[in-house]
Amino acid sequence: MTKLKNKVAVVTGASKGIGAAIARHFAAAGAKVVVNYASGKEDAEKVVKAITDSGGTAIPVQGDVSKAAGITGLFEETKNAFGGLDILVNNAGIYEYQPIEQVSEEAFHRQFNVNVLGSLLAIQASLKLFGEKGGNIINISSEAGKMPLPTGSVYSATKAALDTITIALSKEFSGRNIRINSILPGVVETEGSRSAGFIGSDAEARLVASTPLGRTGQPEDIAKVAVFLASDDAAWITGEKISVSGGIYGL
Repeated sequence: MTKLKNKVAVVTGASKGIGAAIARHFAAAGAKVVVNYASGKEDAEKVVKAITDSGGTAIPVQGDVSKAAGITGLFEETKNAFGGLDILVNNAGIYEYQPIEQVSEEAFHRQFNVNVLGSLLAIQASLKLFGEKGGNIINISSEAGKMPLPTGSVYSATKAALDTITIALSKEFSGRNIRINSILPGVVETEGSRSAGFIGSDAEARLVASTPLGRTGQPEDIAKVAVFLASDDAAWITGEKISVSGGIYGL
């Protein structure tokens, strides 16, 4: 598949889960992929090896997206390796579910700094590499932004903020040939959801019961839609919040 042939893509938080799947699918579609990670160097290198072993092109680049210095280093290495940028996927994110009585100042800033500030900083940096040719931004949001769960007030707020940013910037980018969209996954099986004890739990069963397609999502379900949005097939789509959730009607 060559939908993304010769495109350069940065995928933040790509050492595991949804980000890793997007990186692999982008590479399979012909893109040169920067696999960003904050601390999971070994996992990022595994993703890169899987891509290169399949004939694709990818490099791992460390960078904490919640810090301006981390963003600067990430995009400098991207420019040095590939000369420019065509696609940014803001996938890096953290989630913590806590009763409101337990939400601390640190917990609030930890989630907002990665999920929201990190995305804004990455978008700012990407604009310098897009140049006059324009580019494509995909924000990985969540159904939780519009259907929050109890104890998820802060996490859900970060995703609602990210969706608002998507809509606002789609208008701000008018005339600049830059598209920006959000993907809203529902319940997805990842390393994080497994280690948190969610997969196999009663909570997962309840959510699957409210999903018309009747199953938990897989990272590949999200990655396939990301490839579509990154490609010219989606050239007339911007400012959209696209649910990729099996039709879930309750979180």
